[in-house]
Amino acid sequence: MNQNERKILEVRNLSVNFDGKTIIQNLNLHLEYGDNLAIIGPNGAGKTVFLKALLGLISYAGEVHWDLQARVGYVPQKVEVDIHLPMTLENLLDAKAQVMKIPSAETQEVAELVTLTPDLLKTPIGHLSGGQFQKALICLALLGKPNVLLLDEPTASLDQLAEEHIFELIQMLQEKQGITVLSVSHDLHIVYRYASKVLCLNREKFCFGGTEVLTAELLERVYGTPLKHYEHKHF
Repeated sequence: MNQNERKILEVRNLSVNFDGKTIIQNLNLHLEYGDNLAIIGPNGAGKTVFLKALLGLISYAGEVHWDLQARVGYVPQKVEVDIHLPMTLENLLDAKAQVMKIPSAETQEVAELVTLTPDLLKTPIGHLSGGQFQKALICLALLGKPNVLLLDEPTASLDQLAEEHIFELIQMLQEKQGITVLSVSHDLHIVYRYASKVLCLNREKFCFGGTEVLTAELLERVYGTPLKHYEHKHF
């Protein structure tokens, strides 16, 4: 069987509850190698919870099965950085590489892949722009050569141009290295442009499929507000 036709992830009857409240209930889906999954839904719908369940960071009921060859990298939604922290981006990458026993050549290779220039690598991390810091987080996630990237709203604090650059970078990584992508997003333009599959979450309700599932009626049910707030040229 071709690797791209093999499942890299299968989720069966996934449920997550916090303090007696249901966040996710009986979610089922599967992804093949090379898929690009967009995870959408209103705030509090369980998008970040879903990623944390896949990573085994929280308790859940049901089953999460990663293929034995899956190697997962994670880009969190937000990382607070003290602008006075005396650590450069290069220091940060080297520290993770040492912990993972990764040769310095791989660190340099990943930095070049993500287009982090020598000047940027010498820049204190507290002085990086939003877009530069997001690139740095992606670079950190790529150490160890993962074939899966989980990204939790990787462009939430960026302007439109920086957002486009980040998603173009992610698409390039997917095309060059065949990386499977799972990304939380609020931008339907980005979803239509890059995703091959979509997971819509709204607490107990969810839908899963290709972007063709994103009908006007479905989006109104998922977000619980009139469609005018989510108009898109594809409709």
